[in-house]
Amino acid sequence: MDRWQYLIVLGACLAITAPLELFGAGVYRQPWPTARAILPVAAVFLVWDVFAIAGHVWTYNPMYINGFRLPGAIPIEEVLFFVVIPLCGLLTYNAVNAMVERFKRS
Repeated sequence: MDRWQYLIVLGACLAITAPLELFGAGVYRQPWPTARAILPVAAVFLVWDVFAIAGHVWTYNPMYINGFRLPGAIPIEEVLFFVVIPLCGLLTYNAVNAMVERFKRS
């Protein structure tokens, strides 16, 4: 079970924030703006990770990752992290912003 912890945590983050889609303008309902917000930053951090792994600056404990690695020896969990966590942040931001706007109108 330990090998799946990283993926389980990412899945839990998505599950917990998914209902926030109902409050805001819709992160999932706006895929292109969402992708434009997340993917460039994710790409920068993925390149950074690849260089850090290659330079032996840091590693990932094999006990907590499933073992599937992409080119550059980056674990798939790390790639998903750079997409899932910003997505959860956008969901939260949009929901809070929508609620603040509703309270302002009241």
